[in-house]
Amino acid sequence: MPEPLLERARTSLRLRALDLRDRYLSRPPRADRLVPPRRLDFVGHSDFVDTGDEFLRHFVALGGLRSTERVLDIGCGIGRMARPLTRHLTPPGSYDGFDINAEGIAWCRRRYRAHPRFTFQTADLYNRRYNPAGAQSADRFDFPYADASFDFALATSVFTHLLEGEAERYVAEAARVLAPGGRLFATWFLLDGGSRAAIAAGRAGLPFLDADQPVAVVSDEIPEEAIAFDRGWLADTLTRHGLSLTAVGEGSWRGDGAGASFQDIVVATRVST
Repeated sequence: MPEPLLERARTSLRLRALDLRDRYLSRPPRADRLVPPRRLDFVGHSDFVDTGDEFLRHFVALGGLRSTERVLDIGCGIGRMARPLTRHLTPPGSYDGFDINAEGIAWCRRRYRAHPRFTFQTADLYNRRYNPAGAQSADRFDFPYADASFDFALATSVFTHLLEGEAERYVAEAARVLAPGGRLFATWFLLDGGSRAAIAAGRAGLPFLDADQPVAVVSDEIPEEAIAFDRGWLADTLTRHGLSLTAVGEGSWRGDGAGASFQDIVVATRVST
């Protein structure tokens, strides 16, 4: 079995044991049906509820998300961002999400039946870390939505796991499905003077290799584990695909004790064509 699959299996067993322990300790089950059991929470090490609630605040404050907008969640996982959006979006506002994890999408489809304006799709994409058996290549993937279908596209902890060609493809597809004036809200690890100095000094939250290059990874063996991009590369890529950089919120991963969130937050607006 490939090492990424072995790691996922070990993690699953550990989380299943924690769920079982909670049951034997008679801990009350979570009342929120949109919060998955820990064995299914594959979207990172942060608290599922707190992180979703935090990002809803960022969507509104930094991205200008309005309650009546059409939202696309790129790499929606098991609904970490969908859950708080059920409280924010009102008709005609809607939510569509897709992810490479079929189990997570199946869970969301069951749990969000009471929210008919929320839909979820599986994308069988190859990712050495998260879906090593995937059939499609992300650098040629067409988002399964029509042009100009959305007002707000979000991608949290997605571009931080995409290689350069894949990241550009996702930027291009996000721009295509956004209506003019729509916003792309995404998190990145951005390489610039400040973050490169922090990496060199060992202060950064992640030890990126060859950080002087336009693209840097933490692991040569599994580059998708964490990927950083030069800020100039990102600005040029956004412009090429009809997006105007609106705002950058630097993350605390830079090691300076500041930051709205751990990763850098980037907001870009779809320009009229």
